[in-house]
Amino acid sequence: MTGTREERPTHDPAQHSVGQLVEQATAQLSELVRQEMRLAGQEMAEKGKRAGRGGGLLGAAGAISYIGLMALAATATAALSLALPVWAAALIVTGVLFAVAGVLAAVGRGQLKRAVPPVPQEAIDSVKADVEEIKGRAHR
Repeated sequence: MTGTREERPTHDPAQHSVGQLVEQATAQLSELVRQEMRLAGQEMAEKGKRAGRGGGLLGAAGAISYIGLMALAATATAALSLALPVWAAALIVTGVLFAVAGVLAAVGRGQLKRAVPPVPQEAIDSVKADVEEIKGRAHR
């Protein structure tokens, strides 16, 4: 039988044996589980990125708050040693820095809230939908 390939006969899906159907269902279920695991991994990576961004923004808010405290100290010094316009200008700068720090803190906090709980909710919902679909097809 050199050079010839033995070909499997093609069967109508309705003529598959129970064993073949179970094997096919098992293979499909395995592939579905692998796909859901990939989805869960992607979702967890996205939540990790959000947590990182939120933490970075909170760190920036802390750094700017520190600069704001230094500016406040400079403002107090300027108020004691110079005329009103100098310290008033320094006070305005200090207020702006604290306002920026407040905005960064609020945005960072929002990012952290969206990152928790660290559960792949989309993957869980997808698995639930898959289970419902399988149940529906099993009852047909």
